Amino acid sequence: MNEIYSVTASTYGPDDVEDLVSTINAYAALKTSEDRIFSLKDSAGNRIAGNVNSPPLPDGLASLHASDINLASNTMYRVHAGSVGGYRLVVGQSFAETDDLEDIALISFGWALVIIVFIAIAGGAFLASRAQKRLDGIVSTMVDISNGQMHARIPLRGSKDDIDTVSNQINDALDRLAGLVEGMRQVSADIAHELKTPLNRLKMTIEEAANRSEKGLAVDDQLAEALAESDQINGTFEALLRISQIEAGARKTRFAPVDLAGVMISVAEIYAEVAEDSGHHLKLAAMTPQPAIISGDRELLTQLFVNLVENAINHCPAGTCIGLSLSWSNGLFVSAVSDNGPGIPHDEREKVFRRLYRLDKSRTTPGSGLGLSLVRAVSELHSGHLEVIDNGPGLTISLTFPELPHKHV
Repeated sequence: MNEIYSVTASTYGPDDVEDLVSTINAYAALKTSEDRIFSLKDSAGNRIAGNVNSPPLPDGLASLHASDINLASNTMYRVHAGSVGGYRLVVGQSFAETDDLEDIALISFGWALVIIVFIAIAGGAFLASRAQKRLDGIVSTMVDISNGQMHARIPLRGSKDDIDTVSNQINDALDRLAGLVEGMRQVSADIAHELKTPLNRLKMTIEEAANRSEKGLAVDDQLAEALAESDQINGTFEALLRISQIEAGARKTRFAPVDLAGVMISVAEIYAEVAEDSGHHLKLAAMTPQPAIISGDRELLTQLFVNLVENAINHCPAGTCIGLSLSWSNGLFVSAVSDNGPGIPHDEREKVFRRLYRLDKSRTTPGSGLGLSLVRAVSELHSGHLEVIDNGPGLTISLTFPELPHKHV
């Protein structure tokens, strides 16, 4: 507005108002009175040029309503008033374009808001629908599991979002549950299979004792045999109960810092003579020089290595060398019990850790088939990783345990 006023006023020359009048009339003819207004009055207040008759205004900028200049519209004007050589000049611009732009902006923002809200609602509904489908998949899987379909798993999208993370954790839990259920089924079948023979022997021994007693014969041998048979059966059930307690994590309350190297050295010292008596050679191989401190139950860890050594002694021929070793790598202690005996067939290596499972060639040796099951249970209780490896010849059973941080020692 200031620029239009300055350009218009610059056409006035001293004692020459004709150029100013011509300029104002020319500007006024270019636009309608509803767009721009021009007014030039003499000192007496008479209009001599322009398209409106402006009211008295102070110098500078001001705002006028169309009614103030006798116009019928409802438009507001921004005007600049001032004196030019004794004449009163008023130049103004309506707010019509600004109002139109404002209306356009408001309408645009309104439609944009409507579109955004629609997109938000549609997007929310779409995402909710996808999430609901995935939740329905979780519900469906849990229903299948409750109906005994232990193989059912929640489908994963691979998006690694929160639902995928939770679903993956549930699937891991279901894998563990399925393994436990299958283990229970297998144990039931194994108990029925493995204990049937000793129970039959016990029954036959008792019947023989009863018959001899009726005939007035001595039954001491039969009673002793029946007692030994019942002790073996009780021992089997006690071992099964012990494994179940370990798998349930009940012994974790007794965890404390344990020197793993000390446990292995003690077992090697105690069983060195036992191994020699059976024609085997038991020795300590490489041992890590640093303190091998882990969090665990010393009694259970001792039982773990005792079972592995006894297993090697019982199932390897005379002359077999048995070695215990311990190393450290990246915060993990790797313990191993190795032998150069006949080993275990590859397809049997996972089965030997099942409760009551025995290889065909081991059925003539003492044992209940629970030693390696206890080894696995103790290993898992201590967050260990168990692995069966070829020793070429023979076998190595490797157990990896996490190191206890020094601040907990």
